[in-house]
Amino acid sequence: MYEKLLKGEAVLSVIGLGYVGLPIALEFAKKIRVIGFDIRPERIEMMKKGIDPSNELPPEAFHDTDIHYTADPEDLKKAHFHIIAVPTPTNNHNLPDLTPVLRASETVGKVLKKGDYVVYESTVYPGCTEEDCIPVLEKFSGLKCGEEFKAGYSPERINPGDKKNTLTAIVKVTSGCDAESAENIALTYELIITAGVHRASSIKVAEASKIIENTQRDINIAFMNELSIIFNRMNINTFEVLEAAGTKWNFLRFYPGLVGGHCIGVDPYYLLYKAKELGYHPQIIDSGRFVNDSMGRYIGKQTVKKIIAASKNAQGSRVLIMGITFKENVSDIRNSKVVDVIRELTDFGVLVDVVDPRASKEEVRHEYGIELSEKPGTGYDAVIVAVSHTEYENLSEADLAPLLDDRGIVVDVKGTLRGKIRNYQYWSL
Repeated sequence: MYEKLLKGEAVLSVIGLGYVGLPIALEFAKKIRVIGFDIRPERIEMMKKGIDPSNELPPEAFHDTDIHYTADPEDLKKAHFHIIAVPTPTNNHNLPDLTPVLRASETVGKVLKKGDYVVYESTVYPGCTEEDCIPVLEKFSGLKCGEEFKAGYSPERINPGDKKNTLTAIVKVTSGCDAESAENIALTYELIITAGVHRASSIKVAEASKIIENTQRDINIAFMNELSIIFNRMNINTFEVLEAAGTKWNFLRFYPGLVGGHCIGVDPYYLLYKAKELGYHPQIIDSGRFVNDSMGRYIGKQTVKKIIAASKNAQGSRVLIMGITFKENVSDIRNSKVVDVIRELTDFGVLVDVVDPRASKEEVRHEYGIELSEKPGTGYDAVIVAVSHTEYENLSEADLAPLLDDRGIVVDVKGTLRGKIRNYQYWSL
């Protein structure tokens, strides 16, 4: 397969052209022929014009690429090596929602031919590829995996908003259903991954390696969040404590904050689900998720307490929130925990304005029913700097003063304003 791709005798397809799939498709398209498939025709039209709908890639990333964009599944019949890179979210009960990856498997299964390859990049629990996805491929293709087509798993490691640790600069974990497929898949990814490839011993090992990457971060951040709650009761600044502790060479540098998005805030639930299915109830992972999922409400409550402590009535008070995306320097609002802050404040009768230089007004309205303000007003009882976008990095007290009333409160979620606020009450995690 690898040789056929190199010679142009085989075509590679990428199913799902979001923040993961599009960079992969474009990198491969610099080396071999590629079909980029997405179910949303409006996104396909944007990419044909050299526009990344996720606002992650510059126009030049589209230059000198041999790629055909399509929303027509029939076009996938021309491909021989399929990469599935669709979302794997959770439902309202925090259980895995495999609908996107199973539908993508059905789409690929209908066009699968003898000798074809299918590689999954979507984050799943160990066993999902072989137990849930491959049976769908076999059902709709009528072919047998390992004998008539090959399958593998290579977890995505793209970090949205990160311009240093990009796709090609991060070691890629690869795996296959047998020795032949494992080698062909590894060689194929080595075409674009300059950092190199790690060949996992099995598909399950590759799946597990991905799920624990984000679970580890989730647990460590939860520990920092729990410390911030404790230190708040001691009237100690958490960031100052971490700065002091960080002078030891082996201290792990994690910080408190809101944990949302479609990776760290979701992936641990996949591992929890599988563990409980096997009869084990994880304590640490579950506790970490509880702590991190409660931080938005905690920040909202602390803000209300500060307003009341300033001899103001919480009901009818006005708060400005700066930033609503799930992390800094991205436009992605999926699973943003800033929304939990907003909901907690509004439950107390607080009037909330939200601004964000990166988020789409239409997407925020559609996803959460929240109206973004074009620009902030004045006379707020509190300002919450919720997301540390580059645009907010150099904020000073002079920048915030026109926004606040005389007894205004500055809530600094990420601690970026520490030491800058003198004339207003200041609080951070």
